[in-house]
Amino acid sequence: MSSENSADDAAQVWDVVVVGAGPAGASAAYATAVAGRSVLILEKAELPRYKTCGGGIIGPSRDALPPGFELPLRDRVHAVTFSLDGKFARTRRSRSMLFGLINRPEFDQQLVEHAQKAGAELRTGATVVRVEQHGPAVPDRRTVAVVLQGGETVLARAVVGADGSASRIGAHVGVKLDQVDLGLEAEIPVPSTVAEDWAGRVLIDWGPMPGSYGWVFPKGETLTVGVISARGEGGATKRYLEDFIARLGLAGFEPDISSGHLTRCRSDDSPLSRGRVLVCGDAAGLLEPWTREGISFALRSGRLAGEWAVRIAEAHDAVDARRQALNYAFAVKAGLGVEMSVGRRMLTVFERRPGLLHTAITGFRPAWNAFAKITRGATTLAEIVRTHPVAGRVLSRMDK
Repeated sequence: MSSENSADDAAQVWDVVVVGAGPAGASAAYATAVAGRSVLILEKAELPRYKTCGGGIIGPSRDALPPGFELPLRDRVHAVTFSLDGKFARTRRSRSMLFGLINRPEFDQQLVEHAQKAGAELRTGATVVRVEQHGPAVPDRRTVAVVLQGGETVLARAVVGADGSASRIGAHVGVKLDQVDLGLEAEIPVPSTVAEDWAGRVLIDWGPMPGSYGWVFPKGETLTVGVISARGEGGATKRYLEDFIARLGLAGFEPDISSGHLTRCRSDDSPLSRGRVLVCGDAAGLLEPWTREGISFALRSGRLAGEWAVRIAEAHDAVDARRQALNYAFAVKAGLGVEMSVGRRMLTVFERRPGLLHTAITGFRPAWNAFAKITRGATTLAEIVRTHPVAGRVLSRMDK
């Protein structure tokens, strides 16, 4: 998978270098490549690689995929069982598919291959330690130096940081965070008789700690079981996962993989660029604060970052580069930023009154219909609050 001409990378000035080959990075690289610009993806791991992620592909994710992309779905969800810390379980069903489930290794690799077919080049095993926009490694003011472990330098007219929630590029830009959560997950192989019970149905359990919840996502002969809660509750989060698995009758099955991951949400005033460097996806702290859904935010912000990185690469001076970076920030905030703002409000309500939300979504058909429309991509939570005055007033009352 590595680029065969990696030895020449330092001599070449790429239009855009993308750091990270996840959904955000692959989406950015694809957008750059289809614009006819040279783009190099730098990825520290070898592909495919595992990522802690439920793997739910909701409507906005599907709609943000490149044309012709075939989703490697492991299951199609038509039913959701909701429970409140293991109690008051109720299943709601839909005739049409609510969302799909994928395994991240094959999904991510397929996205990268799509970008490569469009003209992007990939270099794996390349760990970025820093970027420099001034100094002896930078030949002129239109160039950014990407410094790799070992001292090698790759040059670009613009850089997109898509290197995950512990992003080095995010640190360079100065990304600020106001919410950090811990997700724990187990990939549990189960017998076919157990897998059949879960086919087409997921479980969402509103958890015992404020803002926490658990999930079961079926993917053929494997169940992805996970929980998430605020960082700082590590012991309680681990116990929640253990109790959750035991309660489901899955404690006797040995997980193939047990993993953990921190998710990070940006502050409202967090920068999205610095000079000729942009950040997107987890590197920018872009994800939905309530559900911590990140794939759709990665795909959408990655595409925007790739489109504006092309404009920055074409900028002949710092003023024009700054103008394009501000346009990128405006595009992100006008769309994803609005969704995040409503998501923060929903998280606050959920932290205070999980039982009320559980009752609404399981017993009040308009609430279930709204959930179904959001997952299918027919609307967004922000759009519902904006266009339905009653929903806005209810959320405002519950906010207080």
